[in-house]
Amino acid sequence: MKYLTITITALSLLIMAENSQAQDLDPRAYARFPVNLTLLVAGFSYSDGGVLIDPTLPIKDLHATVESTTIAVGHTFSLLHQTAQATIVMPFGWAQADAMINGQSQNATRSGFSDLRLRISMLLFGAPALTLAEFAKAQRRTTIGASLTIIAPTGEYFPDKLINLGTSRWSFKPELAISQPFGNRWLIDLYAGIWFFTTNDSFYPGTSVRSQDPMGSFQAHLSYNIKPTMWVALDMTFYTGGMSTVDEVDMHDRQSNSRIGATMVFPLGRLNSVKMALSTGAIIRYGADFTTLSVGWQRTFLGKQGKIVPKSN
Repeated sequence: MKYLTITITALSLLIMAENSQAQDLDPRAYARFPVNLTLLVAGFSYSDGGVLIDPTLPIKDLHATVESTTIAVGHTFSLLHQTAQATIVMPFGWAQADAMINGQSQNATRSGFSDLRLRISMLLFGAPALTLAEFAKAQRRTTIGASLTIIAPTGEYFPDKLINLGTSRWSFKPELAISQPFGNRWLIDLYAGIWFFTTNDSFYPGTSVRSQDPMGSFQAHLSYNIKPTMWVALDMTFYTGGMSTVDEVDMHDRQSNSRIGATMVFPLGRLNSVKMALSTGAIIRYGADFTTLSVGWQRTFLGKQGKIVPKSN
């Protein structure tokens, strides 16, 4: 029974939302913005690769392809005289997976909504709330920020299936960040957060209980302004922890992985921009080893820009 449970858990690593949480590479996630802006983002990502598991399991050549479209809406506002932002993301995905299990080829496909994501961030230091006109005159400064990301179990989930687009549990990530500019062109971002997970009480075959330890997540980004609204970045993330149990059986699946990538953002007119990113596994000891290509379009809507008297830090 324990051997079968470990095999099932290894297969469940193909879940898109399960593996994407700690793998996020998001440069300038704590960038300064004027308040009263609304951001509409549409994106597409393509991920392809293998899944590294215990070599003693009767599973070989575990491979998956995941495609995802997202619609996101964000809004910037003043909170305690500081710049804050709230963003909600709705993804829809397609996943195809195949493997050799006990010498026989097995495959599965899924399509549907993935789990809804909500992020609330606030720049605690170095970014007083400013209007668009005030922001244009502001100098670049060191900023310190914090955020809370919440993933709600709204995605498609079948308790009797091994592979799902949803996770049937809540996830929470508090995070702290510092952004340090150098001159007018260079910027270093450092983030440190930790994922917390609630229990999935309907894990395969629908009656099992799966729990997971917290998972640390760290990011570092070095970006360069080609123009004020056009920039490129080198990205890196490292995530560790997250060992799980199924019906109190230890799965020995602790993560200790890193990814690297690159990002480019360029404007399309005054209020539109395009973001392109490529990332891949650098050191993957257990779990998904995907190469991901993504592209996104962002439209900015200017809200009421009344005068703000910010509180000095």
